[in-house]
Amino acid sequence: MPTETDDKNHSLFDVVPPAARLADTVTQSIADALLEGRIAPGEALPSEGEIARTFGVSKPIAREALRQLAGVGLIHTQQGKVARAKALNGEPLERFYGFAVRSSLTRLQEANEMRRVVETGIAQLAAQRRNDEGLEQMRAATSKMRSTMLHPHRFTECDIEFHLGMARATGNSMIVVQMEGLGSIQREVSELFTRRSNRSAADWEKTIERHEAVLKAIVEGDEEAVAVAIRDHYAAADIASLEVADILGENSHG
Repeated sequence: MPTETDDKNHSLFDVVPPAARLADTVTQSIADALLEGRIAPGEALPSEGEIARTFGVSKPIAREALRQLAGVGLIHTQQGKVARAKALNGEPLERFYGFAVRSSLTRLQEANEMRRVVETGIAQLAAQRRNDEGLEQMRAATSKMRSTMLHPHRFTECDIEFHLGMARATGNSMIVVQMEGLGSIQREVSELFTRRSNRSAADWEKTIERHEAVLKAIVEGDEEAVAVAIRDHYAAADIASLEVADILGENSHG
């Protein structure tokens, strides 16, 4: 017999007729509730039993739906505890990219090419919208880069903050999630730079100047200039990867 809790859950989720895969239907409905804010980050989800009753499915189907949601990073699950909603972020995407780019230098070069294509559009949108929070994050990251020169790990974190700021400057939350996911690629590209034995203080300075060129074009709302600045920025990363490939004796096309 339906309980008061079941009635509450029916109002929380959009219960639709079962599709070919019941778990997918349940997963989509709960995902909608999470992404639309009907379940806030940190809030507990109904139990497996409650979800099963709400959707008229078995507990294993409810369990599979929760497993899918955890897999894409929308909820946190722990054995013996209730599942809880997580804030939308790029963590699952970052894990995927991390595995991919560490598999071979070729994958890393492809990832860097993808970043150039994606971030050119992001930078141009940032130049259109110029969200204040994002611009301030970019300025702060650029400033911190100068104090972290010759310290690869700290410099890389500043680099990641800069690109996140660029994403925030678009005012688009999905773009921010995408940029968070690209963080693992940024770390690997930075590692390429540090593996070059001939990297000098002048090289670090040029890296900062390339970031400053991107920031300047965005602040000025110059979409054409920022596209050029992004291309120049990634051309340098391509050169670094080719130099490391030569050092390692690795065929970059294989």
